[in-house]
Amino acid sequence: MKTRHFRDLIVWQRSMKLAAVVYAATKDFPKDEMFGLTSQIRRAAVSVPSNIAEGHGRLTDNGFAVFLGQARGSLFEVETQIELASALGYMKAADAKKMIADCDEVGKMLNGLMNTLKEKSAH
Repeated sequence: MKTRHFRDLIVWQRSMKLAAVVYAATKDFPKDEMFGLTSQIRRAAVSVPSNIAEGHGRLTDNGFAVFLGQARGSLFEVETQIELASALGYMKAADAKKMIADCDEVGKMLNGLMNTLKEKSAH
């Protein structure tokens, strides 16, 4: 399963948008969190599309699937960190809810792509 370029994958496009939203949402976090939660959530958010892109460049569907799994793990980190940031009052509950919904959408897309690769390798 190969598209011409990883940029053609909707899941990569949506995860890039999510990463941009995370960057925007964290710009107003407390300055003392710059090397804590701010850095952690940003790195996790960037890791999602980065792993999708890197996996797409692998020579096998199995290799791609491994990186999709890593992207999903990073996505779960982002969700956890959004929940924490909201609980600490660093972002509005409505903003956190929207970001969690975006994470859910990306997660469903990752799961679907992983299932497609799994079914393909079973044949």
